[in-house]
This record gives sequence, structure tokens and C-alpha cells, in this order.
Amino acid sequence: MLGVLGLLIAIALLIVLAYRGIGAIPASLICSIVVILTNGMPLWESFSKAYMGGVNGFIGGYFLVFISSALFARAMADSGAAQAVGYKFLDWFGPKRAVLVLIVTTGVLTYGGVSLFVVIFAIYPIAMVLFKEADLPKSFLPGILAFGAATFTMSALPASPQLTNVIPSQVLGTSLTAAPLLGIFAAVLMFIGGYAYFVWAEKKVRAEGIGFVPGPMDDVSKFENVDKSKLPSAALSFLPMILILLAIIFLRKTFGSIELVVYAMFVATAIVFVLNWSKLTDKKTTINQGLKDGIAIVNVAVIVGFGVVVQNAPAFQEFVKFALGIQLHPYLSAVISTEIVAGIVGSSSGCLTIFLNALGAEYVALGANPEILHKLTAIAAGGLDTLPHAGGIFILLGVVGITHKEGYKHIFWTTVAIPILVAFICAFIAIAIY
Repeated sequence: MLGVLGLLIAIALLIVLAYRGIGAIPASLICSIVVILTNGMPLWESFSKAYMGGVNGFIGGYFLVFISSALFARAMADSGAAQAVGYKFLDWFGPKRAVLVLIVTTGVLTYGGVSLFVVIFAIYPIAMVLFKEADLPKSFLPGILAFGAATFTMSALPASPQLTNVIPSQVLGTSLTAAPLLGIFAAVLMFIGGYAYFVWAEKKVRAEGIGFVPGPMDDVSKFENVDKSKLPSAALSFLPMILILLAIIFLRKTFGSIELVVYAMFVATAIVFVLNWSKLTDKKTTINQGLKDGIAIVNVAVIVGFGVVVQNAPAFQEFVKFALGIQLHPYLSAVISTEIVAGIVGSSSGCLTIFLNALGAEYVALGANPEILHKLTAIAAGGLDTLPHAGGIFILLGVVGITHKEGYKHIFWTTVAIPILVAFICAFIAIAIY
């Protein structure tokens, strides 16, 4: 009982510390100690093997992705290419549709196979231009990026290349297009719900007179008093981003997913330099600062380390047993159980790996259609996976320069509340029809 209580306290404490502005490193260490002590785990072994195993594993797997993505984003911003793209979007759609443009752009990139981490770095400098011209508060931005990347394109739309759709396919033996009609229905509901929320939120902040204010780390010269005549060609500025998307779509069978992203980002960065050589006046600083920006990976890695400590705690298995033992209709039980595991782990892919490997075959044996189970668990995993203690939330808020207190509420309503509601709606539809 003490171990279970310790897990709950640790997760709650991590959320509280995040809201109070405590950094990811000290917060993860403190909360890991709570888990270790309340579960009777060996202190040094838990830190040296579990915690550091998670940290090292994440950094080892994604370090090149982060630095290549950060360098690309820095090159786009310093060359003026990001601003050129942003202003072209404004010419096409107007500042009143800035939110919609960002949601759709983020969605297209992630549906094309670009990871959320890459999208954050690539879209941020463009988003700053749109937000400045539309006079929208920066606190909206994390929610918009999370909604566009981690909801309807990640878990609902058929054929999504994101892990949340791939893992059920691997475990259940289904295709990436499993239950396409149910997936499209879920995606439409999510999109309508999320966009409606931002329309309401935008009206609210405008009525309150809240507008755009750059953060302390933002280079205001990139989006204030910009001489548009000196910006690069918009058409050429789109080219590196288009090449990244095309490479990820058409070369995914030639290279490994991580390898492909890294190659694509570095090649795209080289193209930015070649096309804008004269506009990159301090190339050494662009390179140094861009690579330095990628060090933000540490903030995610330490939260992953905490997650590994949690998964190694004896009490964690009690949570899993409880989640897996819910006695309801298989579809409804699967949704509830998946949500619980996602909330504890703070990761949709981690949740699905644990849940489906443990009980996927058992649910199928109970009569669940594998394709429907695939889609329902994928949608459900995209709900509580974005609670405040999730590693992805720390990196998203960190890159944008927004605190949990300032920006998380928009993430909650669009990536937690709405996907959970949609998951239950789809479960009841599946029970009634399939």
C-alpha cells in the first residue's frame, strides 16, 4: 500500500513542481527518490541502472535527432527563411486564421512522418511570425503544436506513421489502416473539438486585451519591424521543409526512421545555408547556437529516467494489474485500462507497449476485433499521455519558453480532455456496431 501511495505522491509532486517552475532535472530526482524510498528499492542501483538507464537510452537514441532539428530551426530563423514562410502564410490566409494554419501545418508534417520533436523546432520560428502579426499570446502555442501533432494525426487517422499507430499494428498483426472509418470519425471529432476550443479561447483573450508578448529568450529582431523586401524568396524558403517531408514519406523503407530524420534534417540545413549564404551573416554563431539548442533533450531524458524508475517499482505492477483487470465489455475495458497506463507512464507508445503485450491477445480471445482494438487503444493512449509530468510536455514548453502554469491548460483541453471523450464515444459506437 505504501508503494502505491508513493507512486501517486511522486506523480502528483512532479506535476506540482512543474507548475511551480522547478526544472525537470531537480524535479525528476526528487520524485524518483520518493518512489524509491516508498517502494523499498535500492537507492544507488535504482539511480545508476533504472534512472540513468532511461536517461542514457533516450539521449543515445534521440540526441542526433534533437541537434539536427535544432540546427535546422536556427538556420531557418537566422536566414529569414522562417519569417518568409510565416509571412507567406499570412498573405494566403490572413492573421485571423493563424491558429488554423498552424494546426493544419503541424498535422500535415506529423502525418507525413515527421516526429513531434522535429516539428516543434521547425515550426516555432514560423509560429512566432504568425503570432506577432495575429497578436496572439504565446501561451497558446504549446497547445496548438501539441494538438496538431499529438491527437488526430497521431492516433486516429488511418495509415499514420507515428508509433502510437505502429505499435498496435506490430502487436496485434493489423495494418496501419486498421478500422479506417472509425479512425476518420475520431479524427474529425478531435479536430472539430480542438479547433472550436481555440476559437473560443482566442475570443476570450481578445476580450481581455491579452496579446502577443515575446519571451525573454526570443530574438525580437526576427519578427518585429521586419523589412519584408530583404527576406529570402518564400518559394525557396518552403523548399527545405518540403524536401524533409518528401524524404520521410518516400525513403522510409530505405533507411531506419531515426537515421532518415537525421539525414533529412542535416541535408535540409545545408540547403538553407546554400540558398541563403549571404543572409547568414554570422554562420559560426548560427551553427554553435543551433547545436546548443538541441541540449534541450536533457529535460526530456530525465523525465524518461523518472518513468523508468516508476516502471521498475513493485507498486507499478499493482497499477497494471488493476488496469488490466477491469471487468467490462472488452472495448470499454480496453479504453479505460489504456488510459490508466498512459497516465502513469506519460507516454502513448510506452503505454501501448505495456498494455498490448500484456493483454492484447487476451482481448482478442474474448472476442474483440483486432482492428477495432487497435484503433480504440491507439486513441485512448493519446489521452492521459500528455498529463503535466509527461516528458514531451517538458520539451514542448521548454522550447517555446512557456511555463506549465502559463500554457498547460490549453494542452489539457485539446490533448487530454477531448481525446478521452472521443475514445469513449468510439468505444460505445464499436460496442453498438461491431
